[in-house]
Amino acid sequence: MKQLKWIGLIIIISIIQSKSEAKAQDIMKQNQGFTSKQKSIIFISLFTAKGRLENLKKELNTGLEVGLTVNEIKEILVHCYAYCGFPRSISGLQTFMKVMDERKAKGIKDNLGTEALPITSDSSKYERGKKILGDLTGRLQPDKLSGYAAFSSIIDTFLKEHLFADIFERNVLTYAQRELVTISVISAIGDAEPMLQSHLAISLKVGISAIQLKEFIEVIKSKVGEKESNAARIVLEEVLKK
Repeated sequence: MKQLKWIGLIIIISIIQSKSEAKAQDIMKQNQGFTSKQKSIIFISLFTAKGRLENLKKELNTGLEVGLTVNEIKEILVHCYAYCGFPRSISGLQTFMKVMDERKAKGIKDNLGTEALPITSDSSKYERGKKILGDLTGRLQPDKLSGYAAFSSIIDTFLKEHLFADIFERNVLTYAQRELVTISVISAIGDAEPMLQSHLAISLKVGISAIQLKEFIEVIKSKVGEKESNAARIVLEEVLKK
């Protein structure tokens, strides 16, 4: 009987220790800054949005060196177009083509990575996009449109069907990686505070920590400028208050 009690006590202690270790790991993860790959995603997105192609060229090389795959970088540059337009996105892709040619000439073989899988869902793109937006924000999307969506329903259709179904649904990048691209581009172009506020809040929901977002503000300051950094900081402070 005593032996059974000791075994039970050992099991309980083991469970408590496991939970404590898991909690400690979670806290440690939350206190960590960006990884090299995450920083590279931010830098590539910032310079694409600003059209700084020489800086972008350097960061594209760095991104490949720190472990981003060719298809991941392509996806980053494609995702940028949704927030800064085709001209900057295509210029980014053309710059990446030059980088790839130069690396190939040097005999460097880069990891292509996985390609986006085809979407096989029977649901309409609108409903899929609506669900993804709900998953990202943590809020059920209403059936009745309001605000700008009611004023121009076609923009709501484009938003749900194209941005959140066609783009966010692609599997090459995670939601967290896509949000890093998104907040980087919006911060770089500036004067889009309401959307930046929404995506900073989404970033927190998909696993980017408050500490990382504060680091993000400093990255904006060093890579883009103090004006953009200050604007983003004000928005982030509002988000963190909530």
